[in-house]
Amino acid sequence: MKLSVLKETESGETRVAIVPKSISKLQGLGFEVIVEKNAGASASFTDEDYTNAGAIIASSSKEAIAKADVVVKINPPSSLDIAELKSGQIWISQLFHRLNEDVIKELESKGVKGLSLDAMPRISRAQSMDVLSSQSNLSGYKSVICGADNLGKIFPMLTTAAGTITPAKVLIFGVGVAGLQAIATAKRLGALVEATDVRMECKEQTESLGAKFISVEGEGVKVEGGYAKEVSDEYLAKQKEAVNKSLSQADLVITTALVQGAKSPILISEEQIGMMKNGSVIVDMAVAKGGNTALSKADKTVIHNGVKIVGISNFPAQIPTNASELLSRNIDTFLTHMVEEGEFKWDMKDEITIGTLVTNV
Repeated sequence: MKLSVLKETESGETRVAIVPKSISKLQGLGFEVIVEKNAGASASFTDEDYTNAGAIIASSSKEAIAKADVVVKINPPSSLDIAELKSGQIWISQLFHRLNEDVIKELESKGVKGLSLDAMPRISRAQSMDVLSSQSNLSGYKSVICGADNLGKIFPMLTTAAGTITPAKVLIFGVGVAGLQAIATAKRLGALVEATDVRMECKEQTESLGAKFISVEGEGVKVEGGYAKEVSDEYLAKQKEAVNKSLSQADLVITTALVQGAKSPILISEEQIGMMKNGSVIVDMAVAKGGNTALSKADKTVIHNGVKIVGISNFPAQIPTNASELLSRNIDTFLTHMVEEGEFKWDMKDEITIGTLVTNV
């Protein structure tokens, strides 16, 4: 089988789906690997790195797709990608199928099997294949660095001959993979950290990292697929009341809350932003899905009453080398699971296959 790796075309995307280190593993599975010219350049992987690893370089995406049995990319296919695909091919990428119904229909009409990496079930044996978790981990780290860059003060307490600088106060909304890494990073930098989440099981995890968990009274929220299910307005109102004191004292706020297949919940209203300290910063990690604040804008910084609201839609793209390495490991592990003796086994009783196969033609 021939597997082609395409260059990413979305604006601001710097990652690549497969890095040279994974080529030998893919060859061991029975793949001949074709890589589009300059696919890894933005992540510091040269065409020579790929050819030295045993891959073949294609001069264009058109050539790479034409030669492929399997096409791999990070993001959903562009209209140009879909135009070149043909019946019987397998497409592997994040497809966000609940939000991209038109793309799914086009793949089905083309007779292309679509495997959606973002639909990986949140089960223990699929952890090493979970691209959302690996990228969220990096995003949590980078969000704190971004906040530090935008904040007019340092994180740790510092005692000098001129006096003592008090530590920065950091508040994190959402204690998933990204939130936990943000907590750990902010603590390592010396900040005082508080966190809140609608899932009460996050309390122990938060406290194990040395942060304070802000509890919300009322029934906990059920979790589905590793995500909190859409939360009621009443519960969000209680959360808002519980965090207002910490919000008004915070120097840096990081929001990470996502709802699978839906718009991100608004956790911080314009009124709440108005009560924050002059010079404080919000880093909204959910801005690509609408944002967790009322004023967030994708890939823009908004200043409101002296509060800086930073919206970055693709944090992993700011750390492309490491992000690509983790993605590639996720994908080659996924293919190891899916392929047997040089062929896809399509075990329709397998939870991973059923979860990720979003077009079955």
